[in-house]
Amino acid sequence: MVIVFSGILLGLLALSRPLQRNSFYILHSAIVILSAYYFENHVYKVDPLNPKILLLFVVFHFISINLITILAYFVDKKAAQKGAWRVPEKNLHALEFLGGWIGALIGQKVFQHKNKKGSYQGAFWFLGVMQVCMVYLILKFLNML
Repeated sequence: MVIVFSGILLGLLALSRPLQRNSFYILHSAIVILSAYYFENHVYKVDPLNPKILLLFVVFHFISINLITILAYFVDKKAAQKGAWRVPEKNLHALEFLGGWIGALIGQKVFQHKNKKGSYQGAFWFLGVMQVCMVYLILKFLNML
């Protein structure tokens, strides 16, 4: 399970240059891989070729990416208040694109951050609509709708 999760996350990291500079994605990858390691060694022994592993990866991924996205919004808000280094918008959008859209929405509401900037909101809502469409297509492909 750890090998499969590591292969997916680190493969994506190797293929995407912007993700290589996104420290929040690297933190997310570490959390998912460590969760898989703990789960595999202390909770449940599984066959790495079992299709349920992919579903478990999706669960770990979505929990982690949304928590990391909320953290990214918190860090960016605090940096904005102090006039310090900010989290680039492309990094926030990358986290949203990878499944952290709900975490971004929560971060915007809780921290009152990035919710009035029109250009940012346009990209944010576009990504949200795209994620809903992707989930719909995946569920349709799996004959679950």
